[in-house]
Amino acid sequence: MSANDDPETTSDGGYVHRPDDAVSGDTDGDRQSEPAEPEPTGFGAQGWILVAAVVSCFLVIPGAIYLFPTVLPGFGLGFVATFLVLPLIPAVILGLVAVWSMTAAT
Repeated sequence: MSANDDPETTSDGGYVHRPDDAVSGDTDGDRQSEPAEPEPTGFGAQGWILVAAVVSCFLVIPGAIYLFPTVLPGFGLGFVATFLVLPLIPAVILGLVAVWSMTAAT
């Protein structure tokens, strides 16, 4: 340590900031009332829509593809076309939900 590091010789005189004393500007412990933070409300309707979209995109649609692979080819779509188009459904849903959540947040 050098002589400049000694708290008694520095320009601040060894000052230590104590936020509890600085809130109200006085040191006798009488603080002014601080504004209360708003009560957390949870997800709300928008949050639950986001959860539903994510669950459907990551569980429901892939589960349907896994459990019922021959349903859509039975409607006239080819087997290969079905497995190329079905993954686009979650991609479109997630994209739309992302755009909606960003516009709702502003």
